[in-house]
Amino acid sequence: MDLIGHFEELRKRLIIILATFMALFILAFLYVQDIYQWLVQDIEVKLAILGPSDILWVYLMLSCVISISGTIPMAAYQIWLFVRPALKEMERKVTLAYIPALFLLFIVGISFGYFVIFPIVYQFLLSLSEDMFMTFFTTEKYFQFLLHMTLPFGFLFELPVVIMFLTSLGVLNPYRLQKIRKYSYFVLILTAVLITPPDFLSDILVVIPLIFLYECSVLLSKIVYRRKQRLNLAA
Repeated sequence: MDLIGHFEELRKRLIIILATFMALFILAFLYVQDIYQWLVQDIEVKLAILGPSDILWVYLMLSCVISISGTIPMAAYQIWLFVRPALKEMERKVTLAYIPALFLLFIVGISFGYFVIFPIVYQFLLSLSEDMFMTFFTTEKYFQFLLHMTLPFGFLFELPVVIMFLTSLGVLNPYRLQKIRKYSYFVLILTAVLITPPDFLSDILVVIPLIFLYECSVLLSKIVYRRKQRLNLAA
């Protein structure tokens, strides 16, 4: 296939991904009120809005997050279809198994952020106010905070599968990952500081699972790399 053919194939895959996203976005928008009620059912305070546009912003934000979550398996499958011609038969079977893992890890990451990190950070920040301030949350600010505490974990938890996939393609190997470990730790710590509120507890709660994920990624990369070497020797 020439360069134009590659671009046409890529455009086809992107259109399918975009169409999936739009279909899920419309579906999520139809049920966004139920999603909203479930998310705010345990809040002690009543959320407020400062203008009519805040309502639309919340609706669009929630629908977008739901549609992104549902689009991940389709996006992964389309990417796999795009690179499939360059893979060997065994590599095709192995990499195809990563698609459901991507979706599951994304859900696990969001669940970790929502059920573990978010309540701890939320309660900690509220405890700082005590009787000094009147607690008053706008809907926009609350959901922005919720989004920052959950969505990044969905993508960060994809790290093991992404590294396994790149190892299968020969782009990465475990020895290279070990060499850049200290730089990777620095990036992970910096990421944790950027996505969490400015307090030490939040940073620690985020850094520890991120480092654990990186070490799991290195271990899984070793397994994939050694299996790939055995297959090459057998061939």
